[in-house]
Order: sequence, then structure tokens, then C-alpha cells
Amino acid sequence: MQFPDFAGNQEIKQLLDHMFTEGRLPHAVILQGEDGLGKRMLAEIIASAAVCSAGEKAPCGKCPGCIKAAAGSHPDIHRAQGTGASRSFHVEEIRFIRSDVYKKPHEARYRVYLLFGAHTMSVQAQNALLKVLEEPPEYALFILTCPSASALLPTVRSRAQIFSLTPPSLEEAVQAALKKCPQVTPREMEEAALRWGCNVGKMISSFTEEDRAAATALAVSIAQAACAPQELPLLEMTAPMLRDRELVRQVMDYLLLVFRDACAIRAGSDALLAGSGDAEKAARMLAGSLTRERLVRLPQLVRETRERVDRNANTPLLVTEFCARLRTLTGK
Repeated sequence: MQFPDFAGNQEIKQLLDHMFTEGRLPHAVILQGEDGLGKRMLAEIIASAAVCSAGEKAPCGKCPGCIKAAAGSHPDIHRAQGTGASRSFHVEEIRFIRSDVYKKPHEARYRVYLLFGAHTMSVQAQNALLKVLEEPPEYALFILTCPSASALLPTVRSRAQIFSLTPPSLEEAVQAALKKCPQVTPREMEEAALRWGCNVGKMISSFTEEDRAAATALAVSIAQAACAPQELPLLEMTAPMLRDRELVRQVMDYLLLVFRDACAIRAGSDALLAGSGDAEKAARMLAGSLTRERLVRLPQLVRETRERVDRNANTPLLVTEFCARLRTLTGK
């Protein structure tokens, strides 16, 4: 089994290759890890291998099965993900899968179901899926992606093999990201790797996505407003986050860097992660306004909030609570 453009995670690759070669792929796989580590990419690779006709060297990328898989038109691969502002699964989607899974494959050995963002499934939807996972057809292959498998029911987790993705090495991360961003210099990409913990997806996004720029600007504004005399500006600027879970993730990711920089500045270090400009000004403002004890609690607050987002917590309540706790930590 081959893993084109998928960086790092050698143990997972070796295990999947061994399972695939011996025809022992589990009927259900859960790929867990933070956004940007390649869960969707790996899921697509496994799906392509399952419908490829090249044998052990799958996916070959050249056979009709691989070509259709890459085009998103293979009749034996079904993709599903949450919809709407909350990006949550509807139970109707799972009911469709339950009725569809007992149809034999059209062309390949497997009938593959990719469930992206499976952590957004309601309990009702997960229980509906469980009925298929308990006794699936021998040709069925389910691949679920989520930040953390803990967001899924224990009964669902127990019927799948869980693979935990981790960031690749610095060298692997830089090489993988440069393939997607050839306009970026190796030095710039290495700095991005250090900033984002070798998370290739986030490294690429920091150079290519307008949404990332908007999230970065919002994170800096939140940091600046943390110590403002009034609470209203903070509440107003976080309003777009109330219905946009992905925006909350992106804001928290960058806000963590700003808060870490504030702690570093207070400790006398100039090794900043969030960069210069407004982000540095916000970090220095916080470092000069708060006690060391309060500063070190800011990154903890962000990490807790980020983890709760991945556990599918109520977004409006989560953002409101975050603002309240942030104001408490800043002494307002």
C-alpha cells in the first residue's frame, strides 16, 4: 500500500500496509487527530486503495478505480460530512447509509463509506450507525475522521480500530508543505513549521487561506480587548464565532500563540511564535498588564476551549463562557 504526499506517521503506514497486504483491513477505522494532520487525506488514500486494481501497490493513481476515486465519482465510495453552520450530521444521512450498505459493490472489492467530522454526529445518528457496525457486510469499509475519538460513543469506538495521527518531523513537514506552496521559501516554511508544531495543514493554510487571515486578525483583536475597561467590545467581536465552529478552532489556534508569546515576553524571551506587528503588540500589552500567574492561565483557557470545540460542545455557550473566563483572568 502506498501513501502519496502523506507525511509522517510511519507506524500507522506500516500497520495499514500490513493489514491491506494480508487482506485484514478492519471493517471500521477511526482516524483521530487535530485539524491539519491529514485525516481526510489518509481516509481518501485508504478508500482509493480499496477500489484500486493494482494489488499491493495500491493506490496506483492510474487505474480506472483510482481515477474515479480522485474525481469523486467512484460508485463504491460514498462521502458524507456535516452540513449547515454547525456542520453536524443529520440522522437521515446515516439512515441512507444503513439502507445503501447492503447493496453489493458495483466495481470494486469494497464498498467504502467516508464519514468526515464524525464527532458531529448526534447520539441518535451514532446509534443508527452502530446497528451497521455491529454486523456489517464483509465488503463494507467505514472510515471515520474526528479530532478525538472520545467524542464518539464507547459502543461505536469499540467496533472500530482507532489510529491517532501525530505531526511529522520538521524536515518532513517542510517538504510536504512546500509541495503545496512552491511560492514560499524553505526558511519561511520552516518558521511556519515551528509556529504550528509541524502541522502541515495549518502551515499551508497560513500561506494560502483568506479565512486564516481573518481568524488571525480576530484572535489579535480578542487579545487586545481582553484588558479593555468594558466587556461589550469583546462580546461584539466574538459574535461571528457563535455560529461558526471552524472559526472558533482557527481563532483559538492563533490566540494560543499570542498568549504563549505574552508568557515568553514576561519571562524575558524574544522567541515569539505569533509573529511581529499587532500580534506582538497585543502580547506585550498582556505581558505588561497581567501578573505571571494570570498569564500562564491564558494558554490553559485556550486549550480547554479548543478541546471542548472538538468534543462538539454547544458553540454559543462555549464562546460566551470563554469571554467570561477571559475577563476574569485579565482582572476585569
